Amino acid sequence: MMSTIAEGEKKFEEVTSVQNKAMRLNLNENIYGTFAEIGAGQETVRHFFRAGNASGTVAKTLSAYDKDFSDAIYGIEDDGRYVTEDRLTRMMRYETGLIEERISRLKHPNKLFFSYANTVATIDWAKKYKGHGWLGIRFQTRPGEDYSEIVLHVQFHENNASHQQISLGVMGVNLIYGAFYHHDNPKNLLKHLFDHLTTDKIEIDAINFTGPAFRGVDNRLMSLELLKNGITQAIMFAPDGNNVLPASILYKRNILTLRGSFRPVTKVNMAMYEESLELFLNERKVDKERTVVIFEITLSNLKGEGKIDEIDEQDFLDRADLLGSLGQTVMISNFQEYYKVVEYFSQHTKERMGLTMGVSTLQDIFDERYYRHLSGGILEAFGKLFFKRLKIYLYPLKDKETGEIITSENLKVHPRMHELYQYFKDNGRVVDIKNYDPTTLDIHSRHVFQMIQEGKTNWEAMLPENTAKMINEKKLFTRK
Repeated sequence: MMSTIAEGEKKFEEVTSVQNKAMRLNLNENIYGTFAEIGAGQETVRHFFRAGNASGTVAKTLSAYDKDFSDAIYGIEDDGRYVTEDRLTRMMRYETGLIEERISRLKHPNKLFFSYANTVATIDWAKKYKGHGWLGIRFQTRPGEDYSEIVLHVQFHENNASHQQISLGVMGVNLIYGAFYHHDNPKNLLKHLFDHLTTDKIEIDAINFTGPAFRGVDNRLMSLELLKNGITQAIMFAPDGNNVLPASILYKRNILTLRGSFRPVTKVNMAMYEESLELFLNERKVDKERTVVIFEITLSNLKGEGKIDEIDEQDFLDRADLLGSLGQTVMISNFQEYYKVVEYFSQHTKERMGLTMGVSTLQDIFDERYYRHLSGGILEAFGKLFFKRLKIYLYPLKDKETGEIITSENLKVHPRMHELYQYFKDNGRVVDIKNYDPTTLDIHSRHVFQMIQEGKTNWEAMLPENTAKMINEKKLFTRK
């Protein structure tokens, strides 16, 4: 059976302007749906009305600004909030339900129903909060099939509410157009969401694709595309593999972070996590119930030979699966320097933070070469890094040549950095992890990975038992 979308394609040539995208959708006699926009005007549907011929596309447009009226239509959220993913999903599903109820399939057998919705908060009058929002589309690619959905979260970066509304309207058109004309290539669809937009205006920091149009799509890879294309600086996903909004995980939380390649997760990684978490939870004003642990991998740690396009997606998924099986929340970031990670977290919380790292990493932090691009040099970076009472939890290192155990007491930094290092150490900002197993200090992820690749044995003893079992059962890291 020929797709009814293809029938509409015959009527209009490929174009890229916002107006022509809206026109092409309007001229497809089979695309028909509802627009429900809350919080920033009816900026998306406006493009369809201006393009002309909208009567065959727009079933209804709704702007339920009043909270009581919105609640009467869509119900009351458990948390009482309106700019949430749950609210957006409720809006889309309610509206497609009405279309199915009111439009006869017998009379319109070829109709492709959709509901587009957004719920946003633009910049406040004091310009203290830039604003953010959720937008999404629930749609069909063939008549009568189950619905597919694209849901995404945006952060506004413009300092004017009117400009934010304009950007939202453009992205809304791009999303609807992409759903119908690029759904067979989600990576391409994602790039086209920024047609006529730039990331200094609006940023996508979470996106999920579901439904029959996206069978086989792994949303973690879609998030990775956001990062690779510079659309956002950090992505996050839960242990179950679903993409999550970083703000929802980090908001007003105490945060402990471990950075690494985790290729694979070793006994040392888990010891660092467990021991530093115990120390962190014993800190004053650190509430266990309000604490989150983030395993962070930088984008550079995913690269093959240094080129961003050479990221091995399966290798990335292998690492993600292992961390997920251990119940960990994973963040992939484009932050090379640690102070940028702390800056990012501080946008979402003012609570205590901790960084877990090894000795060699701490030595790198005190290397001036990494901060030459900053006008204030290393002092500017450290002013951001040691935000409030941030602490570094330091795991010891075994010197390969001498066998000496190196801790904060005997590690060496450049002579020019010695007094600065001593200052932070004396003020309790560097805390040694003293409860460690000396027999595991020779374990390194890179060595274990090489052993797996070369088909060697006895590497299992270097990993958590369930991790080694999962690698063997699923043959992780063995694909060429």
